[in-house]
Order: sequence, then structure tokens, then C-alpha cells
Amino acid sequence: MVPRDAQFAHALAKVKPLLDSDAALTVLSQSDLVQALNIAAVCSLGLMKPDDAELYWRRLIDVQPEFTDAYKSLGILFRGLNRLQDAEAIYRRMLSVCPDHAEGLNNFGTVLFDLNRLPEAEAAYRAALTTRADFAEASHNLGKVLHAANRFGEAEEAYRKALQLEPNKVEIHIHLGNTLERLGRLAEADDAYQAALAVRFDVPEAHHNRAIVLKTLGRLPESEASYRRALAFRPDFPIARFSLASLLLSVGRYEEGWPLYEARYEQPGRIHHHSAAVLQCARWRGEPLAGKTLLVWQEDGLGDMIQFGRYLPVLKAQGVTRITLACAASLHRMFAGIDCVDEVTSHGEAALRSSTYDTWTSLTSVPAYLRTTLSTIPPALRLTPDPALVQHWAERLASLPRGRKIGVVWKGNPKHHNDANRSLPSLAALAPLWSVPGLSFVSLQKGQGEDDANAPPVGQPLLHLGSDVKDFADTCAIVAQLDLLVCVDTSSAHLAASLGKRCWMLLPGHDADWRWMRERTDSPWYPESLRLFRQARGEHWDAVIERVRDALSALEF
Repeated sequence: MVPRDAQFAHALAKVKPLLDSDAALTVLSQSDLVQALNIAAVCSLGLMKPDDAELYWRRLIDVQPEFTDAYKSLGILFRGLNRLQDAEAIYRRMLSVCPDHAEGLNNFGTVLFDLNRLPEAEAAYRAALTTRADFAEASHNLGKVLHAANRFGEAEEAYRKALQLEPNKVEIHIHLGNTLERLGRLAEADDAYQAALAVRFDVPEAHHNRAIVLKTLGRLPESEASYRRALAFRPDFPIARFSLASLLLSVGRYEEGWPLYEARYEQPGRIHHHSAAVLQCARWRGEPLAGKTLLVWQEDGLGDMIQFGRYLPVLKAQGVTRITLACAASLHRMFAGIDCVDEVTSHGEAALRSSTYDTWTSLTSVPAYLRTTLSTIPPALRLTPDPALVQHWAERLASLPRGRKIGVVWKGNPKHHNDANRSLPSLAALAPLWSVPGLSFVSLQKGQGEDDANAPPVGQPLLHLGSDVKDFADTCAIVAQLDLLVCVDTSSAHLAASLGKRCWMLLPGHDADWRWMRERTDSPWYPESLRLFRQARGEHWDAVIERVRDALSALEF
């Protein structure tokens, strides 16, 4: 059998002399010239010569502008080369010649989707479906655009129409499952993933996505089995390893979970993957640190830095000569007061000097290399507030009536993937707490939610300090003077618990973070200071807040 490359080369050798001749237009009929140019383009592409393929297809279009396959081929070529503007231009030119070309409209929509121009992509897909109502691919693509626009009900409708036309298309079942997840219809999402697996059982994405649903439904053994099936079919599937790690960590199987948690470095879309490319020194993987200089590089959230900051003295105790901490500016003043940290700097400055360090690590990687188990979690990093800042904020707190002071934070980072579930709808959700006698409330809210705090309902006993807080050193000085913090899952909880202050955290019923484990009301990370108030599946926040109110009423300070 002749190798395919040889077939391409042979065919190209036949037509190229004719096309290179100045007499090509006179020697060949138009139909023969069109055929020869198309053969030359296809063969050039097969021989990995995309520039030549482009030239031949462009010549073909000049010869016969209505030859739509040439436009389509160029558009596909440009998209594959990530030349999206060129792809858009060629499809526009094609549609000016043949405006009702269903495939052209569909491909045009896909390029617009790649360019994140969702309304235009939607219009292109709908035009394709107007031209050809039974175009399953266009209906599928329309579903993807609608899902990306958070129009999940319409996306479901588009996917179901596509499945009526192509019931054995695995990807459509998977995308329908994703949309049903976003609609909170988890049992139906599970059905969709199982339908995908009924068509083809060896699709790792379907096993992975089903595992996520099963985990959310609390069917943990089945979820673990699905993650492991995904990895059996694709061992190099880092997101599945990372997802499995989160499940294992959430049930306390730290010995298995921590090594898998390192898979975040293998995912190109994550900041962790970028760190390894930016830093010009070796990444620490558990080697002896005596006599070494260590760069500790923040990759994760602000709360992660406080929670895993407990490993800084552990690393220092291994004989590190100098620890430099590169982190967000809002953490600088607070971490500068930690004895085991020799220097606190910015990411930019640390990256420029990274070659001068012996090794670097992220704090969230340290448990893997120290083999942390539930029984060997180090004590929380004890934070010490700046006395001058304590005095400054004491003057503001003095305006409150005598009695216990309760801090509140009701919203977290709006960019967090689970913010819609873990943040409260508004400050008003906490209103039942105001009825507990003898308490004053202090708002530490920053960012989203500040507007609520700046204009609280009439009669709401709230001192809002969050808008005036510059960084975590300020927050630390305020929380040190409170009696209790009531908050959602955000960095303030880690700060309060690390200060040894009583902290009550409200946890969502959907996708609570692995670190808070499952069903527990306490935390091995903060055993003496943190209490968890969990939302039951399907429960509204008002029921959780009523339990907090009852606990406040019964609390003895």
C-alpha cells in the first residue's frame, strides 16, 4: 500500500507543472483548472504545506468565485492555524456569494464563537437553521453559544433538538449534561452522561463529568469509580486527577489525595502551569532544604495563603536559610510580621530574581511533600495584629454600644466558580441575627456587597468598616477586637480562625470546598475556633441563618 504522503506528492507532481505554467489558463478548461487547483491545495495541505494550500485555494476562488468548497476549506485551514480574523473574512466573502449556504453559516458562527462574539455567533447558527432546519451540528453549536451566554433553558432546547436528529452523537449528550447541571437538575444530568456512555463507553469526559454529578449528589463511591474509569481510559487527564484529589481530600484520604492534587500543574489553563514557566529555579519536590534559599510563590487564593501559611515555620525548621514570600499586595503587611518569613515581595519582583533562589514552592503543594495526614496537620499560623492598627480601629469600634461585637461577611470573591452558591444574596439575608439582644454587628465586607453595607436597612445595627480596610493587616487588627465572626466561605474565616477568634462559617449545600470535608461541623484545620453551619441539599439560606440565630441566642461568651 502506497503511503498517503507519497500519494499526495505524486498527485501534486502531476498537476503542479500545469499550474505553474503561464499558459495554464489557455491550456486547461475552467473546470479542469478548478479541479487541478483544488487537488494541488488538498495535496499541499496533506504534505504539511499550509501556505501553498492557501495560495492554491485563493487562486481557485479568483478563477471561480462561486466554488464554495474553496472558501470552506480556507476557513477551516485558518481556524486550525488560529487565524480567526482571516477565517471570519473568508466566510464573509463566501456568504456574500452564497448567503444561504447552511454549512458556511455554521462554520462562520463557530469562528465568531471562538472570537467570543456570542450574539453574532447565535445569529449565524440561527440563520443556518433557517436555511436547513434539520442541521444537527448547527443546533448543537447553537446550544453551546446559549450555554456560554448562561441561557441554559434555551441551550437545553437546542441540544434536545440536535439529539432528535443525531441521537448517537456523544458530544451532544455530554453538553446537554453540562447544561442540566447548571440548571440544578442533577439526576437528569446523570441520565445524559449515561446516555453518552451508552453510545461509547470509552469517553473519559463523560465518566469525568458524571463523577462530578455523583459527587454533588453525595454518591461518593460511585463518583470515585467514575473518576478512576476516566483515568483508565485517559491516564494523561490532569483535570480528572485533580477532581479525584478533591474528592479524596474531602473525605480525609489525604495520603492518596495530596499527590493527585499536584495535577493542577499539568493543566495549561491554570495559573499553576504558568508558574513553572515563569520561575527560573527548580521546583521543590520534598528534597532536603537545609542551607537553601526558598521562594514561596502564591498561586492560590488569599484564604489559601492564610490556611497553608502554617507550613512556613515548618519549612523554616528544615534549615532554610532564607524564605522569600511572593504574594498579593493585600497580604504584604500581615505576612511581614511573621518571624519565619525573611522577605515579602511582589510576584513581579520575585520573578525577576527567581534565578537567585535555590528552589521554589507553592504553600498548597507542601502537604503533598510532607505527607500531611488528618492527624499531622500543623497548627494554624498564629497571626499577631499590629498594635498601632489595633489602636486605630479601636477608636472606630468605640462608637458601638457596650456588648458583644459580631463581625459579618456575606459575600466572597465574585470570580470564584461557586460564588453563586457560597455567597448570600444580600446583607438582608442576615436580618434574623439583629433580633438577638446585646449584640452589635461590624461589617468587614469588601468588593461585592459593599453597597449593601453602605446603605443598610433602617434600624439595622451595623458599623461598616470594610470600605476603609486597606489590606489584611487592617482586617487582622479589627477581627482581633471582635467576639465572633459570622461569614461565608472566604478569606476572612481563615484570618479569624488563625487569630484564635471564634468563627462561624456558612457553607453551601452545593459544591462546598474539599477542605471543609463532608457533614462535619468542625474542621481539623481550625479545631478550636471554627464552627461550620452547613446548608442541606435543597435548603435555602434562611434556614441556615435561623440556626445561626438560635446558636447566637444560646451562646455564652
